[in-house]
Amino acid sequence: MNIREEAGKMKLDAPVMASSSLQMRNAALEAVRDALIAGKDEIFAANARDMAAAEDAGISGAIKKRLKFDEGKMRDVLAGLDELIRLPDPLGKTSLARELDEGLKLYRVSVPIGVIGVIFEARPDALVQISSLCIKSGNCAILKGGRETAETNRTLFRIIYGAAAGAGLPKGCLLQAELHNEIDELLSCDRDVDLLIPRGSNQFVQYIMNHTKIPVMGHADGVCHIYVDRAADREASIPVILDAKTQYPAACNAVETILIDRRAADDFLPALAEAFARAKVAMRGTKEASERIVRLGYDCVEMAEEEFHKEYLDLTVSIKLVSGVREAVEHINRFGSHHTDSILTEDDEAAEYFMQMVDSAGVYRNCSTRFADGYRYGFGAEVGISTGKLHARGPVGLEGLVTYKYKLYGEGHIVGDYAAGRRQFHFRDL
Repeated sequence: MNIREEAGKMKLDAPVMASSSLQMRNAALEAVRDALIAGKDEIFAANARDMAAAEDAGISGAIKKRLKFDEGKMRDVLAGLDELIRLPDPLGKTSLARELDEGLKLYRVSVPIGVIGVIFEARPDALVQISSLCIKSGNCAILKGGRETAETNRTLFRIIYGAAAGAGLPKGCLLQAELHNEIDELLSCDRDVDLLIPRGSNQFVQYIMNHTKIPVMGHADGVCHIYVDRAADREASIPVILDAKTQYPAACNAVETILIDRRAADDFLPALAEAFARAKVAMRGTKEASERIVRLGYDCVEMAEEEFHKEYLDLTVSIKLVSGVREAVEHINRFGSHHTDSILTEDDEAAEYFMQMVDSAGVYRNCSTRFADGYRYGFGAEVGISTGKLHARGPVGLEGLVTYKYKLYGEGHIVGDYAAGRRQFHFRDL
């Protein structure tokens, strides 16, 4: 298979996909859901082969959690499909209707982006989320998963594509690229691929961004923070921090750094250190923080200030004491990745300062960073999380996969009449 040729064919199918009805796209998603249920034993068997290969290759535990596709992951993707089917059509929405002059009417209408290339590592459930979101939003998608889950991805794609095409979607609605050298081929398809969405490690995403002319949407890493303010409720805060760190440490929205107001440290640090020790979370901290934690009888490795831009994706956390919310914000804006950051406080003024001044896609108060997720936002699923500021930001669901076009309806109008003053615009919103 030649990716350039296939991408060219998909570009021609993109308008057909864009014009498909909501009923047809929803019927395709229902068919995908039924097919996944019917083929789950086959999917689990393929995943077992991938997991065995990962074990033989000595892949880390954090990555293996991402590789696994079990009953729990199946329930999640099926719930995402159900939610996606219930969501309204993102296409054909009119966001502007204006009469420029009598008989000359302008409309701005939402349309699919077109052909989207999604390159992701070690997440077979991502294949289901991405393909289903692209179907609902009327986009064609080229999917390239990691080799660690080659067997699972191949099985999932065959089931999903068969169901979607069988429901009447065009042949070019979905395409799977499997070979590693096809990534570079895909990156060169700037004439036919409208958008790339990479999901993976910092190094992987940076490679994609630096080797293509195609617009790229996504994030390189997830260095998420929780700031414990002096007015934090200790009893409520400890479970939030543990959830953010331990519920799924391999996720990009897991917390990596805890910042604590020095005025709260005497009361808060002993309880936090004990909780981390019980949860087997390895602690690292500044000289000040590490010395205090060691005096409490717990292990803590001293770290330098420049090490704080660190995504662990494991049961390890960085800790720093700060003078207050302003220093916390400065630290986050300097060392964070603009992904998701949270403040724990009962002080409305401190919370409002944090929410306004932290420059991240998601800013939270008194809740876990793990809520940064398309499904948990009610998007049905997500194709990824964007830390950029153009087009889409945060978890990218249906709205992030559409753009718009301007439709102008006239009655023989010509610009020369306006240039010569024979006619004038009157701009009336309809």
